[in-house]
Amino acid sequence: MKKKNNNYPDSEIRSVSFDETDSSYYDDDSDFENRIVAPEYNPEDAETDNPLRPRTLDAYIGQETVKQNLSVYISAALARHETLDHCLLYGPPGLGKTTLAGIIAHEMGVGLRITSGPAIERPGDLAALLSSLNPGDVLFIDEIHRLSRTVEEILYPAMEDFAIDIMTGKGQGAMSYHLPLPKFTLVGATTRAGQLSAPLRDRFGVVLRLELYTPEQLADIVERSAGILGIAIDREGALELASRSRGTPRIANRLLRRVRDFAQVIGDGVITCDVARMALDRQEIDELGLDKIDRLLLSGIIQFYGGGPVGLETIAAAIGEEAVTIEDVYEPYLMQIGFLARTPRGRCVTDAAYAHLGLTPPSQAGGQQSLFN
Repeated sequence: MKKKNNNYPDSEIRSVSFDETDSSYYDDDSDFENRIVAPEYNPEDAETDNPLRPRTLDAYIGQETVKQNLSVYISAALARHETLDHCLLYGPPGLGKTTLAGIIAHEMGVGLRITSGPAIERPGDLAALLSSLNPGDVLFIDEIHRLSRTVEEILYPAMEDFAIDIMTGKGQGAMSYHLPLPKFTLVGATTRAGQLSAPLRDRFGVVLRLELYTPEQLADIVERSAGILGIAIDREGALELASRSRGTPRIANRLLRRVRDFAQVIGDGVITCDVARMALDRQEIDELGLDKIDRLLLSGIIQFYGGGPVGLETIAAAIGEEAVTIEDVYEPYLMQIGFLARTPRGRCVTDAAYAHLGLTPPSQAGGQQSLFN
């Protein structure tokens, strides 16, 4: 175990096999990453994402339960001169799982290695990565649910016994090598905890769920980011940005950069509530963070199918989007805010969505109401 270093150098953060700025890591068949309100990592975020990431638990805003528990686990591990138990972080994208992995490494005073599940294609890739770790290092695997089964089986003894067995050659020339590993901490991150296999999930000693942020917490994050970037903003402007950020810090920081442009060109350089509202309205992001595509999805179900129920494939054909993109990208937030419901018969728009769009639900109007009246 390395001695804790409060001046943890940036050179200790080493990226392996995966670069968040590489757009090829993401689905090239869909353009949803270009949506400003998409919570998934966008290569554009690389402009300011790293400088905005806090390095300590004290600087990390929100997720109080996660912070308090992590603080106890880290302090106990340091007091015993042991590595931290393997940690699993799960929750919606954009909430700070990668940031927390960096904080864990910083608080433990060790190095951080970053990779992703899709980047580890063969068992040999994982063996090379694990054998290159220093004692106590934190290995962060993003999208860990996307590890292949053969790679995952190599990971089991590495997590439990800090050793791996590698087979080389074939037939009579096959040989097995037992490779001891330095003790390390695996931090896995996933947006789909349900897709993790039970054997892998059971090997994590610390399991933490990250929740969506409140507007007040996001306003604090916006003000902190604005201070780092040298952007003038008042509290009301920060709250206006926060309320349209869908509970996600990544979106809040992205909106901050876009609203800054409007403040500099159209306003007096200060992001006020009026400036933020004007800028976000011009980008077609409403007060709940819905963009044009979200409203198109809801209005399409209402206009053509009376609010539902309607099948996913039918919706996809109606609005010209892939069914998997609708299910994985657009629907989760609409369901979280109670605008869309999944039923055995199909998708249904709720009364709350009608009210948000300024329409009267059929149950109250006695029939379907056109969006274009």
